[in-house]
Amino acid sequence: MANHKSALKRAGQNETRRLRNRAVKTRVKNVVKEVREAAAEKSADMAGVFKTAQTAIAKAAKKGVLHKRTAARKIGRLAKLSQSVKP
Repeated sequence: MANHKSALKRAGQNETRRLRNRAVKTRVKNVVKEVREAAAEKSADMAGVFKTAQTAIAKAAKKGVLHKRTAARKIGRLAKLSQSVKP
């Protein structure tokens, strides 16, 4: 464990950020899963589910949790999937 005051503060900041990042990453994983399930069921609300996922992924990238290219790749793949589904 850290001994210096600055190192203790840094450890606390890292823990706070780790928990925040974990929550955001979990949210992204869940919305991606929702889109894939909607695609498998050929859901009529595919556009709405995709829009929600796109927003969550973009916010994660904006916060720095995901790299912007990773976010773009995820959104692109989900868009391709949602376009291929015809209800």
